[in-house]
Amino acid sequence: MSHSSPKSIQEFIKPKSLHPTVFWRLAEDIPKPLNTALIVTSIALPLLMWWLVTTFGAIDPKFLPSPAKVWEAFGRLWSTRELLKDTVASLWRVGVGFLLAALLSIPVGVLMGSFASIRALLEPLFGLVRYMPAPAFIPLLILYLGIGEEPKITLIFIGVFFFNSLMVMDTVKFVPKELIEATYMLGGNRWATLTQVILPHVLPGIIDACRINLAAAWQLVIVSELIAASEGLGRRISVAGRFLRTDEIFVGLIVIGVIGLAFDLLFQYFLRVSCKWANQKR
Repeated sequence: MSHSSPKSIQEFIKPKSLHPTVFWRLAEDIPKPLNTALIVTSIALPLLMWWLVTTFGAIDPKFLPSPAKVWEAFGRLWSTRELLKDTVASLWRVGVGFLLAALLSIPVGVLMGSFASIRALLEPLFGLVRYMPAPAFIPLLILYLGIGEEPKITLIFIGVFFFNSLMVMDTVKFVPKELIEATYMLGGNRWATLTQVILPHVLPGIIDACRINLAAAWQLVIVSELIAASEGLGRRISVAGRFLRTDEIFVGLIVIGVIGLAFDLLFQYFLRVSCKWANQKR
C-alpha cells in the first residue's frame, strides 16, 4: 500500500463543514422578512386547516363549528355585552391574584436564592406545596372564605406564588460568585451587592418567570370561576358546554388565548425596554 493511502482515507473521513440555510442556523437571528412570514404562517395555517375541515369535511357543527359560526357567536355575545362583562371579570381576578403573588414571590425568591439559610428554611415547604394541585384546595377555600371573590383570587395566588418563588430562587442561585466577590473587593456591602448587583443581573430572569406563570394564572381562572361565579370567561365556557354551544366555547378559548398572547408580548416588550444590556448580551 502506498504512503498516500492513509492520507486519502483521512481526507475521506474528515467531517465536511456544513453550510446551513438561514432557516436552520443555530442560536442566530433570522432575517425580519422571514421572521414575519413565519409568524403569519403560524396563525394563518391552522385557521386555513380549520376552515377546510369544517367546509369540506362531514363534521357536525356541534363538535367543530366553522370559523364563520364562531365569529357569529362572538358578534352575538359582544352585542349583548355579555362577553365584555365576562372578560372584565376574568381579567380582574387574574390581575389581582397574579399581582399579589408576584409582589410577594419576587422578594421571597430573591432572598431564598441569595441566602442559603432562608433557602434551607423555605425550599422544602415550597417544594412540597408546589406538587399539590391548586384546584385541590377548592373545598378548603370554600370552607374558609365562602363563595365570593376571595376563594377565586386565592386559588390563583396559590397556583402562582410557590412556582414563581422557586423559579426566581433558581435564577438568583446562578449569579456568578465572581461577580459578588468583585463587588465586595470594590467596597460594596451586603445591601449594595443585593440591590445593585444581584437584582439587576437577575431582572431578565424574574420577568421571564412572571411571564411564564401568568399563563398558569389564566389556566386557574377557568377552575376558579366554577366556584359559584356569575360572570367570567370560565363560567361562559362551562355554561356553553352544558348546552352544547360549541361556538361559544371556541369564543371563550380564543378570547383567553388572545389576551394571554397580548400580555406575553407586553412582558417581552418590557424586557427589551428595561433590560437592553441583557438583549445586547444575547
